[in-house]
Amino acid sequence: MKNKSIIENIMHFLLHNSFTFTVAVMFFVHAVLLGISWYAGVKPLVNFNIVSVIIYIFCILLCKYGHILPVYISIFSEVTVYAIVSVSYTGWECGAYYFLFSIIPIILYFGCFLFKGQQRWIIVGLLTVNLAMFVFLFIGFSEAKPIYEVPYGPKTFYYVFSALAMVLSVIFYNVIYIYSSEFEMTSLEEKNEKLSLDAQEDALTSLLNRRGFLPQVAALMNSTHSNHFCIAFLDIDNFKRINDSYGHDCGDEVLRHISKLIKKEMQGCDICRWGGEEFVILLKDYDFTVAKQKMEYIRSSIEATPTIFYNKRITATVTIGLEEYKDIYHEPEEVIKKADARMYYGKQHGKNILIYEDTEEPESPASE
Repeated sequence: MKNKSIIENIMHFLLHNSFTFTVAVMFFVHAVLLGISWYAGVKPLVNFNIVSVIIYIFCILLCKYGHILPVYISIFSEVTVYAIVSVSYTGWECGAYYFLFSIIPIILYFGCFLFKGQQRWIIVGLLTVNLAMFVFLFIGFSEAKPIYEVPYGPKTFYYVFSALAMVLSVIFYNVIYIYSSEFEMTSLEEKNEKLSLDAQEDALTSLLNRRGFLPQVAALMNSTHSNHFCIAFLDIDNFKRINDSYGHDCGDEVLRHISKLIKKEMQGCDICRWGGEEFVILLKDYDFTVAKQKMEYIRSSIEATPTIFYNKRITATVTIGLEEYKDIYHEPEEVIKKADARMYYGKQHGKNILIYEDTEEPESPASE
């Protein structure tokens, strides 16, 4: 089980960092080609691979900041030009045309992520250009004498390395595709298993839902030993904008990410996904002053820790309302409603803030 967990963690990392991983591999490939070109004495390819290495360094930076389309175009353009230049200088037998096949999975896999609907004709266009380049190289250079006569050793290395790059590319992206499909299917099955009338756990975040959370608050209110606690009501700011800009899959990842941050910092506390992008925390045995400090720390931590989604850094903030339990509250919903009202007031006065006292009478809470 431990080995399985390690493999799953690796696959999950590769799935969500596949752009950066691809660019890093391309950097490595051209670093190797740079060395063999220098050894074989093919100076034009040495210079070309130096430029390619620099291009992929910039592509790594672009991935870091989520600019994926320029990376996609750069990979396609650089590999296509390299295949043409390499075949013309070293000949057909060195196998540089294999690189055209190696980027077909990249064109398909990343293209389906970048382009939707009718835009996917762009993928068809790129695949057509890719095939046309292969035909062009075959007709023009399969029988032609190369500019540089590469010795047998470097020529063999060129050929084997190019073929290996093609095979590994096909294997890697098929494995990633299969894993992502199985991951989605498994997630769906697990969610369906939890959909029952007495379910007390939220399927997406594994937090308590209202059905599981409210009895915990009620039990604490009725406790004869200690009923001192605070309630914090959190709402993710501008969550609709995140969904509209990056898609609902990204929104789900933001919810999971923030849930993990809260669970990590609030161990021993009951945490509920109240609905949508709203969370409620039951701070058992927390002094109000300490609760304020803890909630401010949670707010700043969420702001400072972006969600990583397919190499995009999604920054989210939360607005928090905090209330201390008092004897005037007779039902769990009453103290939660007070914290909710303070959160709503924070929403109306700047967001990304903790509200723990009544500055003025807020309007009736409403979801953003």
